[in-house]
Amino acid sequence: MEVELRLFATVRAAVGQRTLTRECDPDTTVAELLAALEEDYPPLDGRLLDGSAVAGGVTVLRNGTHVTHFEGPETALADGDAVSITPPVTGG
Repeated sequence: MEVELRLFATVRAAVGQRTLTRECDPDTTVAELLAALEEDYPPLDGRLLDGSAVAGGVTVLRNGTHVTHFEGPETALADGDAVSITPPVTGG
C-alpha cells in the first residue's frame, strides 16, 4: 500500500523533501512508519519516537486528524492515507 507523508520543519530538512510517498505493508502502524523513517534518515533517529510512543511535542496527523483521536502510535494506516509529521517548533 502507499502512504503520502507530509513533512514539516526539521523533519522536512532531514528528509530533503516536503512530501514523500512510501510503500508500506498492509496495516502498518504509525509507530512502525515513524521507526522506519528514523532508520532511513539518521538525523531523525530518536526524534520521532520515544520507545513505542510518539516523541514529546511531535504532532502526527492521519488524514488531518491527530492520531491520539484514533489509537495513538498503534493507529493502523491504510492505502492512500496522508500522514503529516510536525516536530516541536520554537522561536518567536
